[in-house]
Amino acid sequence: MESGNVMDNRYIDREQYFQEQNYTAQKYIIPYINKSLPITSDLTIAEIGCGEGGNLKPFLDIGCKVVGIDIAENKISNAKKFIGNHSQKKNLTLIAEDIYKIKPDEQLIFDLIIMRDTIEHIHDQDAFFEHIKKFIKPSGKLFLAFPPWRMPFGGHQQMCENPFLSKLPYFHLLPDTLYTGILKLFGENKAKINGLLEVKETRISLIKFKNILTKRNFKIDSEAFYLINPNYEIKFKLKTRKLPGFLNIPFIKDFFITTYYCLISLDKP
Repeated sequence: MESGNVMDNRYIDREQYFQEQNYTAQKYIIPYINKSLPITSDLTIAEIGCGEGGNLKPFLDIGCKVVGIDIAENKISNAKKFIGNHSQKKNLTLIAEDIYKIKPDEQLIFDLIIMRDTIEHIHDQDAFFEHIKKFIKPSGKLFLAFPPWRMPFGGHQQMCENPFLSKLPYFHLLPDTLYTGILKLFGENKAKINGLLEVKETRISLIKFKNILTKRNFKIDSEAFYLINPNYEIKFKLKTRKLPGFLNIPFIKDFFITTYYCLISLDKP
């Protein structure tokens, strides 16, 4: 893993983060989706939690109609700066708003919705999956990628200011009181601690995720478990690796999967 300072640069230099997202979406995410849903220029695509839009650019390159939605106005401002002058900008819409406050209309019903490293930050994920149905065409699909909570850095502790904590796996699994005490002991500020505790509050495991999908009448069309996250290729120069079969055991695999890819759709009643 990178040192805390280098890792912090990634979150400060948003253009670098944009380029990393663009790289992984182009090389790994689009080919993954293509196996079940061919990506062509006639598709309408949205990303919820789009940040600076790095995941959306490869779809825009293809000529898709693309909508990026993020609650953070500063991230949408960066997205406008990074991709607002794209040659296909007529196909790009960027919205700074809470998804719960957006009412779907004929312009906001999509063939594909992307959520990458977002669902683990959403409060009440059960209610969210019911809400998101309004934005998906009957034949549409939803792509999700996220780190299961119990993976080595599922608490997002790589964002810690302290370089030791930023490289310390699994300590986010400690009870809240002990976890908070360690963060304070190593000098993390109140805002950082509150942010990490919020990640702990909204955590999601594979079992919880799949239970919600069943309850809200979604089915999994495809899924992939990664021991080495595809995004680590551009971030850490590590080779992407799928989870070995001997680790593909319910509950146990949550400790080893660094990211989970899936494509889901509404199940027939």
